[in-house]
Amino acid sequence: MNSKMEWNKLLNNKRVRDLKQNSMSRVAIKKFGPSDDHRNEFEKDYDRIVSSSSVRRLQDKAQVFPLQENDFTRTRLTHSLEVSAIARSLGLWLENVLIEKKEINASRIGEIPALLATSGLVHDLGNPPFGHYGEDVIKNWFKEWFENNIDKENMIYKMAGEEGFIGKDKGKIKIEELSDFMTFDGNAQSLRIVSKLQFLNDQYGINFTLGTLSSIIKYPWSSGESEGKEKFGYFYKDKELALDIINNTTEKEKRKNPLAYFLEAADDIAYLGADIEDGVKKKAIDWETAYKLLKEELPKIDVEFTEFFIELDRKIENAEKRKHPDKNLTSVQNFRVAIQGKLIKYIKLNFLNNYENIIKGHLPGEDLLKCSSKSKKVRKVLSSIQASCFSDKEVLTLELVGDKVINDLLDIFVNAILKDVEVVENDQRKMLAKKKHEKLIHMISDNFLYIMVLDYHENNSTKNFNDLNLYERLLLVTDFISGMTDSYAVDLHQKLSGVKLP
Repeated sequence: MNSKMEWNKLLNNKRVRDLKQNSMSRVAIKKFGPSDDHRNEFEKDYDRIVSSSSVRRLQDKAQVFPLQENDFTRTRLTHSLEVSAIARSLGLWLENVLIEKKEINASRIGEIPALLATSGLVHDLGNPPFGHYGEDVIKNWFKEWFENNIDKENMIYKMAGEEGFIGKDKGKIKIEELSDFMTFDGNAQSLRIVSKLQFLNDQYGINFTLGTLSSIIKYPWSSGESEGKEKFGYFYKDKELALDIINNTTEKEKRKNPLAYFLEAADDIAYLGADIEDGVKKKAIDWETAYKLLKEELPKIDVEFTEFFIELDRKIENAEKRKHPDKNLTSVQNFRVAIQGKLIKYIKLNFLNNYENIIKGHLPGEDLLKCSSKSKKVRKVLSSIQASCFSDKEVLTLELVGDKVINDLLDIFVNAILKDVEVVENDQRKMLAKKKHEKLIHMISDNFLYIMVLDYHENNSTKNFNDLNLYERLLLVTDFISGMTDSYAVDLHQKLSGVKLP
């Protein structure tokens, strides 16, 4: 693990499809494809995904406050745009540093900021409805379900082989596969979305570059290999893909791409300031009290905050003189801008001080805001203010709604997919919709059904639903439910409960 990673490999601009096609195919594509495209490959990644349905869905997924009717508080989409902008800015700085260090040459100018802009935009695509609380609901549901429905001795669904249910040969499941659901993680789901579920032409999904895919694997291990860590980067189903990405970028398993540290840093910088701003707007945070605390505590950590607050106080006085109708809101917005600039400064310094460790794949403190005493303490103070949002009554109420909605949808759809279906006689790939469970399965996205029965190796649909094993069927449900927006999940729940007509 002491060998250094190479930036030319980390910035691998080949695509997943390139690895699977023979060299003759690649030559043909290069020869007969467009020759006047001015974009680098990472800019193409951004342009491929920015107009996708997966990105559009983020506008109706909660950042902190779910199901908002106002246009002020952030959604996952506005948060992701902010992360993308900060990541791109950090990428511009990093690019200059690496050129100065002669780690990359001038021919690669523009690649790192483009790559980080893309990974920032897509980093939350896999988050289920109701944000991180939705992740917890999914984990807890599956823990209980597996406890009640899996024969632990034989690792098989207890009803497998019974009339109408999944066959015994399909009803078995591995420990590694179980782990995917009991520790469900939106980061791993994001990789599934861009590499499989955001279907464009074939089984390679949006067909990102290997460099971009590597940067979004923030936790380069599967759920079964997490060694007690809360997060993981890819599902067991996607392990072959993940190893292809790793072998062609970082080259060693469990070694983190340095650009993933910048993605995490951009995410932290964006939400720490923005959540406080949204909390003040929603009156979940008393800004005058919070500001007083910040003004007392932050200069104790870093003397530079003394001047920091002198400037903010000056802006508050100006707002009062001008009789601004909401001086607290302008004050917190000015604070957000200033604190983000300060955190960016910490990130740069921490990266430079820890470069030799980072390029070898191990960083003390695990992320760029926790690897120095000052930045770690500042982050802790900001997190203590941010925490008020999560105990807000509106947030708690809507999380309870989310708990009910996601639990009920899992009950409904998991029970449906555990049974086999009747297929059309002259087309085995098409399902009938006579029985209740068949009708429910038809409600799952046709895209997801098609992708799950697609034979990835032969690039053709040779299987039908009844050929899917238990693991694949459960993945089908989590793909479907985690892809829902908050409003769609609530709406579907109401319709299936008979509260609302289609």
